[in-house]
Amino acid sequence: MKALFAFCFLSLLATARSTPVEAQVVAWRDTTEADLGDILHLQPATHDFYFTNTSTDTLRIDNVRPSCGCTSPEWAAAAIPPGGEGSIRITYDARDVGYFRKKIKVYFSRQRKAELLFISGFVE
Repeated sequence: MKALFAFCFLSLLATARSTPVEAQVVAWRDTTEADLGDILHLQPATHDFYFTNTSTDTLRIDNVRPSCGCTSPEWAAAAIPPGGEGSIRITYDARDVGYFRKKIKVYFSRQRKAELLFISGFVE
């Protein structure tokens, strides 16, 4: 029984060590969470997230997916050279009264896993 446990443990350890860790291709200038504060009902609020390309290759934003239709993203389609900067503008429409916290997934061309951005606030 001890031999079986040891075999399972070593197999799990070998699998975990062989899984490559994906390097991040961007560094966010400030934070990935933005508090939009108190917003008037039906008055859209906007926040810009800025980042730097930290990879050695040219980078593009492939897609930006907000968690709901109340949040709309805008970004430039231009390629970002190594060391170059880019931005993503997020607009929240403020149709629903109350607290909100929305997630936005950002997909870059050299990174399989999405970067996560968050906006939050309170609509009065």
